Amino acid sequence: MKHIPPRPDAAHLKKQAKQLLAALRAGDADASARMRAALPAARGASNAAIAAMGLRLHDAQSCIAREHGFVSWSELMDFVAARIAHAEAIADPARARLRWLQLAYAGDVAGGTGRAQPAVAARLLAEQPELADGDLLMACATGDAPRLRTAIAQDRAWLHRPGGALQLPPLFAVAHSSLWQLPAFRPGLLACAQLLLDAGADANQSVGNRWPPASLAAPSPTEHLSTLYGAAGQNRDAALTRMLLAAGADPNDGESLYHALESVECTLLLQAGARVTGSNALYRVLDLDALPQLRLLLAHGGDPNEPAPAPLAGPWGRPLLWAIRRRRSAAHVTALLEAGADPQVRTPDGTDAATLALRYGLPEVAALLVAAGVPAPAAPLERFLAACARGDETEARALQAGHPEWPAALPPEHLRLLPELAAQGCLAAVQCMVRLGWPVAVRAGDWDASALNQAVFRGDAAMARFLLAHGAQWTERHGFDDNCCGTLQWASCNRPDDAEGDWLGCAQALVAHGMPGARPDPQNPDGVLVHGQPARFSDEVAEFLLEAGAAQARPASPG
Repeated sequence: MKHIPPRPDAAHLKKQAKQLLAALRAGDADASARMRAALPAARGASNAAIAAMGLRLHDAQSCIAREHGFVSWSELMDFVAARIAHAEAIADPARARLRWLQLAYAGDVAGGTGRAQPAVAARLLAEQPELADGDLLMACATGDAPRLRTAIAQDRAWLHRPGGALQLPPLFAVAHSSLWQLPAFRPGLLACAQLLLDAGADANQSVGNRWPPASLAAPSPTEHLSTLYGAAGQNRDAALTRMLLAAGADPNDGESLYHALESVECTLLLQAGARVTGSNALYRVLDLDALPQLRLLLAHGGDPNEPAPAPLAGPWGRPLLWAIRRRRSAAHVTALLEAGADPQVRTPDGTDAATLALRYGLPEVAALLVAAGVPAPAAPLERFLAACARGDETEARALQAGHPEWPAALPPEHLRLLPELAAQGCLAAVQCMVRLGWPVAVRAGDWDASALNQAVFRGDAAMARFLLAHGAQWTERHGFDDNCCGTLQWASCNRPDDAEGDWLGCAQALVAHGMPGARPDPQNPDGVLVHGQPARFSDEVAEFLLEAGAAQARPASPG
């Protein structure tokens, strides 16, 4: 593993990644060997096979990160930032400790919107073990059972008091530490949890949420985070979850079940009496496309006709309708129907579920609903919409021939199918609809965005290129009061390193169709300026936009 200096330079690491990529593209054997050794996708591949993979800057960055002991480039950059901040705070131990705790705990506990960074926290602690000296909250966060045993012996009331820089009760602090996610720390943390419970700590310790607009200094007086939420919903540790439930933790804390749906802790909570109704879990599980968990929720009393909570209300206010909107499989719909979902449910404008399924390109689901007694849609308009949703341009054009006013004369709820299907990645449907004359800038979806915004968010470069070639504009707005450039910023910076989205391809398409390039931001070396406004993109997107901006600024050649 490569050494990182005390004051690492992010710019130097970025330069190394660019040099590695250049060497790889030049056919350098050492560069191929480094990729083969560090990059999972290249493991065991020949030099020729690696050259044919079309690796890009983010792949070279991933290689650099793994050579330094990190699983991703973002994790390495987080460590560099944390190391620099720690160096600046080292003269003030309390400040340095607070910065470390803000790495070990997520923003809802530590204050702010940051995510926990356990690998970064562990690496800093290994280099600066004195950070933990004499601090009981640090001992809870790291799983130092001997230190906690001493604290209990000296002051038993400590078990029940919030303390430390984050003002956390001890058992809560143990359960919410992100270091559970690192195998080396888990035994110590488990021992600490058992020790605290055996000594009489309350399994239902909680704190007010510190997520903005609340803060560390002023936690929410109404939204509380439980100890069980840390175990089941955040760290998803089955042994800790069982331990807390056995000690009397309330499974109906308003958070744990909703956040545990991706893991076995969902089952543990249900077996302990977690109520599905009122938790929003049914709608969440349909978002996740988790069929086994859907069946579990229904088997444990989930109401397949539960009205959606206020934020989800609207046209899709029942689980069956929500499943269709999320384009879930016939198996999902079968599970809902077998549990008692009403097949006759309709949207507020009177659209039945079978018709809605066809509008979302789900003929198998529609057939299930027709078999359950819903009338089969027969109107030419519904056949036209269904053909578009399937991407069947031949049938759609045949139906349009008898109704040349389609789609221009369609009502808004029909026109909104374009961005809805774009949000689900339905390229064939989007292509069919646009070619037939759909208004390309119409907005819809969870964040009221145009089809182009939806494509850019997904990193779907093929869809973005198609939409731009058919009249879409990079200036199209969305519900967060920004345009496609803003969408590109957020998506390129916040997607996982192993995501399949092609945000560089989206940037290339946007610039080719009028979006201005970037120029350096003199006030921020990590950012750029687009149209004079500060912006921040992933490194490879920013590099392309800077090159594009420089090319746009050059005077045109004479003649």
